[in-house]
Amino acid sequence: MRYVAFFILGLVFWLLLTFKLTVANLIAGAVASLLCTLIFARYYFTGVVKFIQPQRWFWFLVYLVRFIFSCIKANLDVAYRVLHPKMPIRPGIVKVKTSLKSDFAKTLLANSITMTPGTLTVDIIDDCFYIHWIYIRSEDPEVYTKMIMGAFEKYIKKFAE
Repeated sequence: MRYVAFFILGLVFWLLLTFKLTVANLIAGAVASLLCTLIFARYYFTGVVKFIQPQRWFWFLVYLVRFIFSCIKANLDVAYRVLHPKMPIRPGIVKVKTSLKSDFAKTLLANSITMTPGTLTVDIIDDCFYIHWIYIRSEDPEVYTKMIMGAFEKYIKKFAE
């Protein structure tokens, strides 16, 4: 089952990269996915049963919509700060704690934070994330933890753990 999941993800990734649905492209993608599966699949996907659960796919899609909305909102915020004559920034590094347990979920959360403009995950130590933030809005750890991670963490917990 691990190999099938790896092959399907590889093929989907190929199709998303090339964005062509032709027979030649499908054959090339299948060959590339098969080679990658044979070489790398034994190192990944230990809990493949999670991969085929429909409720996890639903929560992944909900997370994806939320992530896109957060990125658009953050892009507008950063653009405002750049274009404003006084450039209202208050940068700093904040320490936030997560309740996620798996390394995959923590990595996904760190990447989500980093891909959102205005924030950058600097380091992860145990359950603590160190995040550079372009404008620190609060000094209270509970408030800024909710502002940075709240949108992503609850959905990641539903589909990645």
